[in-house]
Amino acid sequence: MPAPDRRRPGGSLALLALAQLIFSLDLNIVYVALPDLGTDLGFSDQTRQWVISAYVVLAGGFLLLGGRAVDLLGRRRTFVAALALYALSSLAGGLAGAPGVIIAARAVQGIGGALLLPSTLSLISTLFEEGPRRNRALAVWGGAGASGLTAGALLGGVLTQAFGWPAVFFVNVPLAGLVAVAALFVIPDDRRGAVRERRRFDLPGALTVTGGATLLVFGLVQGPETGWTARPIIGAFAAAAVLLAAFAVVEARGADPLMPFGLLRNRSLVVGVATTFVFMGTFGALPYFLTVLFQDVHGFSALETGLAFLVPSVAIATGTQLGERMVGRLGTRRTLVIGFAAGVVGTALLAAGFDIDAAFLTTVPGLVVSGVGQGLVWTAMWIAASTGVAPERQGVANGTASTALNLGNAIGLAVLTAVANAGTGGRTGDLLRAAIADGSRTAVLLAAAGMAAGMLVALALHRRRAAAPAPVQTPPVEV
Repeated sequence: MPAPDRRRPGGSLALLALAQLIFSLDLNIVYVALPDLGTDLGFSDQTRQWVISAYVVLAGGFLLLGGRAVDLLGRRRTFVAALALYALSSLAGGLAGAPGVIIAARAVQGIGGALLLPSTLSLISTLFEEGPRRNRALAVWGGAGASGLTAGALLGGVLTQAFGWPAVFFVNVPLAGLVAVAALFVIPDDRRGAVRERRRFDLPGALTVTGGATLLVFGLVQGPETGWTARPIIGAFAAAAVLLAAFAVVEARGADPLMPFGLLRNRSLVVGVATTFVFMGTFGALPYFLTVLFQDVHGFSALETGLAFLVPSVAIATGTQLGERMVGRLGTRRTLVIGFAAGVVGTALLAAGFDIDAAFLTTVPGLVVSGVGQGLVWTAMWIAASTGVAPERQGVANGTASTALNLGNAIGLAVLTAVANAGTGGRTGDLLRAAIADGSRTAVLLAAAGMAAGMLVALALHRRRAAAPAPVQTPPVEV
């Protein structure tokens, strides 16, 4: 790497960690403000969810394109552009006076997220050499993200109560703008020669995969609300299938494909991608059901819910710290298996707290054990996804794994919420609360079974020495 990379690694890491803190803070802070936002702007119960869905759909659809942009345009350029989008879209969201405006602002934030994740992942993998230095960098990265999740839950409640919902958007403007400007001076410039070596942009591949992935995520996110047999949902799935099939044909014949299928011969990458999918369909679904338990069953306020999420946030941060050490000592394969096993045990313990009469303390053992397991898996799965991938392909590899992450989240939540809501129809009052608790407990136990399946996926990794760690995003603990 060029000399500046070694002279200023601490400053670069501080900015990358701060960017991840901003990203993870934004995940939670909007959830807490959603009720006030919906009332003020005149959202209905059916349309209010699009403040969340607009972000999820666009982020999921553009992740692979974002990964390719990193490889083509440069890591720092993409990183700065993503933060600029975050700042501008957050400003537009805070100033929004109509539902359409804030949905558009959230959509642009989603595109910013699709650019930010692959760029930060690639930057860490190139700025820090394999071994202890990268492991320590990952520990700082994961800790910053967990802090952002906690801060989002708490800060969202405080800002909304004190200043109103626009404050949860405005807080991102100076933070993202500051990191974007500082990155121009601290993070080493993209090597021009490396950028010129890229031959061309695969426009047909980009259009087909982005359109297909966006429509697929749209169908998965909107299906539970609109109905799986509704024409828009069926149409979205059909169009997604056509576009993704066209993408496969384009990539197989292209001279410089967006997604080289040769990458799929890398078993570690394939297992890493499969693990990210399972992770978000299981671990990633737990925060939703915890929010339902705390607010709908036990009647916690937004601030009380944020305080309750301090427990899993600290446990996850601890797991990420342990994960980077365990990978060095035990290897990626064993760390993944141990992490999923801890998730199974912790989630089974957590299910005991899903009762109308259960106290919050009943959930604490499960929150701690499953949170540590979540941190272990999160660290190790990104290591697996980057092992054996050339530096110039790190962006698209990370984009592929991140796309699987979003799809796992959408599919996992769709299945588990359908299970959880199956027995709630026609009930009110305490009967409804009891039905919600019982259904959520069933969904949580089903998630534990999915984690057991994740152990089997992890066993597909080769038995060999610990792989070099890859950059770690922050596990989503949504409120």
